[in-house]
Amino acid sequence: MRSMLKASIAALATAATLAGGAIAGSHQLSGDLKIFLDTSNPAPRATMEAAIAMFQEAHPDLNIETTVIDREAYKTQIRNFLTANAPDVNTWYAANRMRPYVEAGLFEDVSDLWMEPEIAENLASTKGAMTIDGKQWGVPYTYYQWGVYYRKDIYEELGLSEPANWDEFKANCQAIVDSGRACFTIGTKFLWTAGGWFDYLNMRTNGFDFHMDLAAGNVSWEDDRVKQTFANWRELIDMGAFIDNHQTYSWQEALPFMVGGEAAGYLMGNFAVAPLREGGLTDDQLDFYQFPPINPDVELAEDAPTDTFHIPVNAVNKDNAREFLRFMVSADVQTMINNGQNLGQLPVHAQASVDDDKFLNQGFAMLSSNSPGGVAQFWDRDAPAEMAKVSMEGFQEFMVKPDNLDRILAKLERARERIYK
Repeated sequence: MRSMLKASIAALATAATLAGGAIAGSHQLSGDLKIFLDTSNPAPRATMEAAIAMFQEAHPDLNIETTVIDREAYKTQIRNFLTANAPDVNTWYAANRMRPYVEAGLFEDVSDLWMEPEIAENLASTKGAMTIDGKQWGVPYTYYQWGVYYRKDIYEELGLSEPANWDEFKANCQAIVDSGRACFTIGTKFLWTAGGWFDYLNMRTNGFDFHMDLAAGNVSWEDDRVKQTFANWRELIDMGAFIDNHQTYSWQEALPFMVGGEAAGYLMGNFAVAPLREGGLTDDQLDFYQFPPINPDVELAEDAPTDTFHIPVNAVNKDNAREFLRFMVSADVQTMINNGQNLGQLPVHAQASVDDDKFLNQGFAMLSSNSPGGVAQFWDRDAPAEMAKVSMEGFQEFMVKPDNLDRILAKLERARERIYK
């Protein structure tokens, strides 16, 4: 691990002249810059510290003070430090995860940065996730794709191709079921995996804006449009699309069904690729496709959880902070921090480049150009924690007992009326 981190820092330092060139050629900063990070795991920490060192090299007269806080501790401390002892820059997450701090007046409006062509044109895929009340409250530095990972060899055996629409998706599924397999593995023991299915089915049925309105508590769970999402879901449940007893498995425990060929696909984030490869699947056997359209009248939106930088309202050195945000969203810096030696995820900047990995390349192309409908943050980030918990319990129950839908939706509607009051 130590040698890998040294290599990461060396790779970032080598790029300093490239990535720092743009800002080094601009006005030199002086004064102070205080940065709080939640990137406490070894590789993310080394990556961020190396990037900050590059910024320091471009601005030698700037006094930078960096504080790294354990990720779980950070979640409990953030409101206090934003209120009482605010840094100039802090890490956090997009969409509903930033909403409490926006509504409390603790995050700075950085819409001015989003009017600059470099940011407006190249970070457009995440603008919706950074927007509340028509204003932008931070900038993204990394995200990763969700979609359908599937057994290409099984599809070829059955004469199937990647589905272009909902009818083809269901027809593929029926053929897979008829061959004695499940279409999809899933482990819903920890609930959030069912949230991923709800995200995609609801965004494909009703669109991104409706999905966000539901997450924000503005739509009844007994609305006919919500019921249509569940009707689409039930078509898959009724045909036997999912493995049996999925409520007893974690997401990792559901992987062997795909590795062993008992299931042909997995709706999951890109973090599933490494364990699928470790399980013995080759890239010739494994492939990826974007969840297909259901309602042709809505644009395709994706789940792509996004990590972000913000400027606290109580920051002292806001000009320096804005310059740091510009640096962290530049193409060269995002290329470097997201490469396989560092974060191993996707840069948000559309002109950045990604490691030569089949799935990262597919995800980058999808999110940069094929997702005009918006980028969601995943149900348990987009909905308030209490609503996310009770609704995901409902999703899991529905997958096991779909006849309980009316009772489930009534329960979720009562929860909505109480939680968002």
